[in-house]
Amino acid sequence: MEEMFHKKSEAVRRLVEAAEEAHLKHEFDADLQYEYFNAVLINERDKDGNFLELGKEFILAPNDHFNNLPVNISLSDVQVPTNMYNKDPAIVNGVYWSESLNKVFVDNFDRDPSLIWQYFGSAKGFFRQYPGIKWEPDENGVIAFDCRNRKWYIQAATSPKDVVILVDVSGSMKGLRLTIAKQTVSSILDTLGDDDFFNIIAYNEELHYVEPCLNGTLVQADRTNKEHFREHLDKLFAKGIGMLDIALNEAFNILSDFNHTGQGSICSQAIMLITDGAVDTYDTIFAKYNWPDRKVRIFTYLIGREAAFADNLKWMACANKGFFTQISTLADVQENVMEYLHVLSRPKVIDQEHDVVWTEAYIDSTLTDDQGPVLMTTVAMPVFSKQNETRSKGILLGVVGTDVPVKELLKTIPKYKLGIHGYAFAITNNGYILTHPELRLLYEEGKKRRKPNYSSVDLSEVEWEDRDDVLRNAMVNRKTGKFSMEVKKTVDKGFRCGALQRSWEIFLPRECNHRRRPA
Repeated sequence: MEEMFHKKSEAVRRLVEAAEEAHLKHEFDADLQYEYFNAVLINERDKDGNFLELGKEFILAPNDHFNNLPVNISLSDVQVPTNMYNKDPAIVNGVYWSESLNKVFVDNFDRDPSLIWQYFGSAKGFFRQYPGIKWEPDENGVIAFDCRNRKWYIQAATSPKDVVILVDVSGSMKGLRLTIAKQTVSSILDTLGDDDFFNIIAYNEELHYVEPCLNGTLVQADRTNKEHFREHLDKLFAKGIGMLDIALNEAFNILSDFNHTGQGSICSQAIMLITDGAVDTYDTIFAKYNWPDRKVRIFTYLIGREAAFADNLKWMACANKGFFTQISTLADVQENVMEYLHVLSRPKVIDQEHDVVWTEAYIDSTLTDDQGPVLMTTVAMPVFSKQNETRSKGILLGVVGTDVPVKELLKTIPKYKLGIHGYAFAITNNGYILTHPELRLLYEEGKKRRKPNYSSVDLSEVEWEDRDDVLRNAMVNRKTGKFSMEVKKTVDKGFRCGALQRSWEIFLPRECNHRRRPA
C-alpha cells in the first residue's frame, strides 16, 4: 500500500513540476489568440457544417479502462464554467501554457495504467482534464461545474480554517441586497470543507445567530451542518439599524475562545463581513483583538452598486491582511467569493508548501463496475507561481489531481495475512470512512439511490463495538501500533452472543499530508 500511495503521489508531483516550469517560461500576452479544445464545443458544427470556434475535430473512442466512455488518451481538453468568458485573456493564457501538461498526462498513464482521470484546476476557473472527453450541458445549456468549488481543490489550495460569517440585516439591506447577501453566504459555505469550522451571525441592533442553538461556538463544515445553516438563511429578514461594532466583538471573542479550547482547525482564522456599508473603520476593536499580530484576517463584501462606504471596508480588509470586493449582482457572487481563497493560500505559496492531500471517498458518476458506482478518492497538490515578480506575492496557479478508485487500495492488502475473520479499512483525519466492509453507499431497496451522506459516515457508526471511541480516537490522533479490546459478537444468525478479543493494527502512509492523511 505504501508503494501504491507513493506512485500516485509521484504522478501528481510530476504534474506540479511541469506546470510550474511551463508558467515560469510563459509571458502573459493580453492579445494572445489561441484555439484550444473546449470540452463543450468539440466536434460541434454550425448549420453550414463547419466546426464551431473552439470546437475543432477531437477524436474520441470508447475505452474499457474508462467504462467504455468515448475519450482521447492522447490529449486533454478544457472545460470553462458557463458564467465565464471562454476567450478571456487570463483563461487563454492559462490554457496556452498548461498545454505542456499533455505530455506528462500521457507519460503518467504509460507508467501507471491504473490511473483514472488526471487534471489541472486553474485558479482562473478553467479545468483541464485527461483523457479528453466531451462535456454535455444540462437542459438549460448550463454547466455549473467549477473546479474551485471541489473539495480536492479547496483542501489542497488552503490550510484548515475557522470562519465567522457576519451578515448585515439592517433595513438598508431589504430586497435584492439581502438576496445577494444570502447567496454570498451560500457560496462561502461551498468553499468550506470537513477540515474547516464556521458559524453565521446576522446583525442589526442585536445579534441573531442563524442557528440559535449554536451560540458562541463553531461547528464543523461537513455537508449536514452546511445544509442545515442554508435552510435557516431563508428566515433572515432586514430591519433596524446595523451595529457592526457589536458583531465584530462577538466574532473575535468566538474565534479566541474556540482557539483556546484546542478545537477547530488550529490554523487560519477569518471573519467574513457581508454588508452594504460601514460608517466607521472600527480601528479600536481591531487594536484590542487583532493587532499587532493580525492572526484573524478580515474579508469584506460590499453588497450593491453604491460605493459611498467602500473606503471604510477596504481599509478594514487591508489593515487585517484580508481582501475587499464589491458584489453588485447575483452573477458576480461566485467569482468574487473565490478571491478570499487566493489570499488564504499565500502563506503556503510563499513557503512553497507542496503538501499532498487525499480527499474523503466519493462516487464518480461517470464510472461504474459490476457492483455499481465506483468509490473514488482524489490525491491533489497545489501549483505555485515561481516567476520572480510574483513569488513574493504568493500567487496560486491552481491544483493538480488524479482520481484513485478505492478498490485499488484494497488490492494492495494481503488478505491471506488477515485471516478468515480479518478485514482492512481506512478513515480520513476527520474519522470519516474511506473504505470499510460495512460501508453502504446505496439504499438497499433497488440499490439505485445513493445515501446523501455516504461520504461522511463516521467510523463509530460501523465499528459499534468501539463504544468509547478508543479505536477511532487513536486513528484520528495518528497513533500507530496494535490495539485490543473485548467485544461482543453475535453468532448463529443473531440467536446467541459471545465475548471475544478483537485486535486492530494501525499504520499511517508516509506519502500523505500530516493533517489530512488516511489511516
